[in-house]
Amino acid sequence: MTNRQQLDDARVLTDFVERHRRLFVLTGAGCSTDSGIPDYRDADGEWKRGQPLMFQTFLADARVRQRYWARGMAGWRRITAAQPNRADLALAELESLGVIHQLVTQNVDTLHQKAGSRNVIDLHGRVDVVRCLSCNRQMPRADLHDELERKNPAFTDLDAATAPDGDADLEGVDFSGFDVPDCTACGGLLKPDVVFFGESVPRARLSNAMAAVAESDAMLVVGSSLMVFSGFRFARAMAEAAKPVAAVNIGRTRADEILALKISAPCGFILEQLLHSLRGRAGSA
Repeated sequence: MTNRQQLDDARVLTDFVERHRRLFVLTGAGCSTDSGIPDYRDADGEWKRGQPLMFQTFLADARVRQRYWARGMAGWRRITAAQPNRADLALAELESLGVIHQLVTQNVDTLHQKAGSRNVIDLHGRVDVVRCLSCNRQMPRADLHDELERKNPAFTDLDAATAPDGDADLEGVDFSGFDVPDCTACGGLLKPDVVFFGESVPRARLSNAMAAVAESDAMLVVGSSLMVFSGFRFARAMAEAAKPVAAVNIGRTRADEILALKISAPCGFILEQLLHSLRGRAGSA
């Protein structure tokens, strides 16, 4: 795609936004790739790697938890070092202009908050928080990371390529000696406070997002294929309410048939141009 085509797409999106000034924005993994955090799916919406860890598998197998937390030690260093990219920064500024009524993200990396967005619903939770599955006690992930390193010094120098959601591709390693701490309050299992595949989005979080759908004029999808129903449900609700849905995403989305506008281009560039155009039109008004 030429730069000229992308500029034309940005102008079309600007027209869309100016007609619908209360946007419900849903972001996905494609919004974080420019920060060095990989996404899950290719342009056809298929898995780029094996299907992610299922919640029931995490619960049932101590060896799986050892592998998960050992890989997470390496991945945590990378995800905490990640910085907001131009898509995150543009969304924060669009919020400050009053264009975004509600930002909902499927990402767990907190890059939107780092960029300055305030009204964010973390649909799938946050990787920087750990929760006990027994007593529901929460703690900062950084505290658990320190404990993991103290208990597992042999694993602290291992490095690996970054994988989605704070994971790392740490292969060919014996995890059987990895010591996974239990909750210090009750001895229960600890888990990142994120929604695993096979796990449900908390009802209150979903209700708040659906209320924002009802209050918004239109929806903008940024960097998500919507293949996971937790995100697709909002596009479907918008369409059922006869409200338009636009998407900026490279490749196929689950909502292609109901989209009023589809832009296949890097979301950072398009959002920057949208912001620039809105400012320019406001200045000339």
